[in-house]
Amino acid sequence: MDNKLTIAPVAEWGFFTPPRPMIIAGPCSAETRQQVLETARGLSALGIHVFRAGIWKPRTHPGSFEGIGSEGLKWLQDVKRETGMFTATEVASAKHVYECIKYGIDLLWVGARTTANPFLMQEIADALQGTDIPVLVKNPVNPDLDLWIGALERLSRAGIRKLGVIHRGFSSPEKMRYRNDPGWRIAIELRTRYPELPFFADPSHMGGSRDVLLELSQRSLDLGLDGLMIESHCNPDAALSDAKQQLTPEGLHDMLGKIVVRDSDTDSLDYKEGIEDLRARIDIIDDSLLDLMKKRMDISSRIGLYKKEHNVAIIQTSRWDAILETMLEKGRKLGLSEEFIRTTFSAIHEESVRIQDNVIGGKKE
Repeated sequence: MDNKLTIAPVAEWGFFTPPRPMIIAGPCSAETRQQVLETARGLSALGIHVFRAGIWKPRTHPGSFEGIGSEGLKWLQDVKRETGMFTATEVASAKHVYECIKYGIDLLWVGARTTANPFLMQEIADALQGTDIPVLVKNPVNPDLDLWIGALERLSRAGIRKLGVIHRGFSSPEKMRYRNDPGWRIAIELRTRYPELPFFADPSHMGGSRDVLLELSQRSLDLGLDGLMIESHCNPDAALSDAKQQLTPEGLHDMLGKIVVRDSDTDSLDYKEGIEDLRARIDIIDDSLLDLMKKRMDISSRIGLYKKEHNVAIIQTSRWDAILETMLEKGRKLGLSEEFIRTTFSAIHEESVRIQDNVIGGKKE
């Protein structure tokens, strides 16, 4: 099965001009015509060309503000007529897509909850077939890279070439200073697989508070992402949804002025010579790591044989827990992140279990 994505360069979209970052901004929700236009005027004055506003809002509990509905699409038309800005909103069904086409919305995005539902993604893809509307896909609620890619594949198969993604972080039961776990590892993996894919970060939903927007925006751009989708409201404290994470247009201007945008590359000879030397050292270390991994898995194979001879089960939970705790403690002392240590040693453990299972089951590698 061919899962290749055919991506139109973002320069063909007609929305964004260099240099980075590309910016999409506007309120979490369109609430009133006055609120939409006042916010758009402030953002347009900053030179921002793409205005976002939620028209339909998926809420956890009924009775919450679930968006103004199609009436708000008329306000987005007013924004375009008055300011010349391009307009963008979220769609979660075929009906939403048809309404957006009817009102001439320029860009659509798919929210995290919808991305996680292949049935809805297929419905949206079918509704978009034959159109040329750019579509951005947010990551699914949980850190499932295949689900994210699958949503993109459905749109690509429907003929959508102007595709991009938005990284807004992942839901987590753990308490943290952000609303959602940034989960940068998943974003980096997607970026590595599809470097041509226009890649935005959504620090508003990732952070959940305007106090952390700058650090998350800076981190996104430091990792090489292309742009930001940021929520901005003319009166954030009075917003009907996500008040704490929205900035005024003036506040957004101040924040963007503090961001350092780094080059993707440079022609500096000093840099090229220095980076090649460091990369050569990494290559040597990586080769050594592979040799060590091979030796470790050879021992795992012998352990599997030993367990088979003595009729012992593969997984020894207490042993694994002790190993992981020891490695986490050593990692902390070495300045390595807990996420990195946990991910790395969990992968090693899974491969060790697989090898032992093959030995005990008599399977050949």
